[in-house]
Amino acid sequence: MSRVAIVIVTHNSAREIGPCLTSLRLVPDAEVVVVDNASSDETLAVVQRFPVRLIANSENAGFAGGVNLGTRETSSPLVLLLNPDAQLRSDLRAMAEAFEAPGARTGIVGGLLTDGSGQPQTGFMIRNLPTPAALCFEVLGINRLFPRNPINWQYRCIGKHPMTPGPAEQPAGAFLMFSRQAWLDVGGFDERFTPVWFEDVDFCARVRKSGYRIWYTPAAVASHVGGHSVNALAVGNRHKYWYGNLLKYAARHFGNVQFRVVCAAVALGASLRAVSETPRGGFRAFQMYGVVIRQACRQLLSSREQVSAAERRWCVKSGSREN
Repeated sequence: MSRVAIVIVTHNSAREIGPCLTSLRLVPDAEVVVVDNASSDETLAVVQRFPVRLIANSENAGFAGGVNLGTRETSSPLVLLLNPDAQLRSDLRAMAEAFEAPGARTGIVGGLLTDGSGQPQTGFMIRNLPTPAALCFEVLGINRLFPRNPINWQYRCIGKHPMTPGPAEQPAGAFLMFSRQAWLDVGGFDERFTPVWFEDVDFCARVRKSGYRIWYTPAAVASHVGGHSVNALAVGNRHKYWYGNLLKYAARHFGNVQFRVVCAAVALGASLRAVSETPRGGFRAFQMYGVVIRQACRQLLSSREQVSAAERRWCVKSGSREN
């Protein structure tokens, strides 16, 4: 049995998946599974050229659903999530060895991600778990206007040297190794975070709360482009999914008062964006952000029990499959 399984979730990834699978020659003994989420391009044909296992979903099960399916279909004790727009630049020994650290109960290990020019993707490859303040600054646009503010600096680990290994809170899901035992202990990825965004953040938070160590090692390297599947989503759905899953994360991990502060910030931030985008987006901007504003306001004004019910309804509404 291979010690490491590699799970890759694709959706209309025909241009990216070939170089990604070619890069796996660096780990010839790995167990490789590609889970395709109902691609309408040539993704399946490209994957079939490689000696890997292909699972072709007839519907888009979302990233979390694809990860869970791929993990269940493998048997290795360690599982690497690799985005189709990422390519290995090293083997995986450093990641695997981090799980053997004496006295450490390691559940997740992240590695160094580089952009097209070979520079570390600082601010993305490792972050701290988002605080209520970090999410408020994000939805209000403060982090974009003043990226060097201390809240954003802490959240995105800007001061951490990319070549220094050490503990981390949230390595990027684009290049993330986890132990099968940790995945089992927390019940896998939460498939209600659909189709994408915050599922990896939630997974890291739950693994950490379960007492596992999360580690970062720059000795494992992958290059990463980013955003190819997200960019294929309709703009309105991008906003709906991102804000909706952000609210879901806040409802699960923050206290009542903190959660409602985030709801208010989402409603205000979405209102400001609707106004600012009206000159070029017209009434469509109000429609697009209106869905987000109504959802945030409903949760802000609801009881905790009603928030849980509204969260479930939002899951169903946001879970419409994009094929």
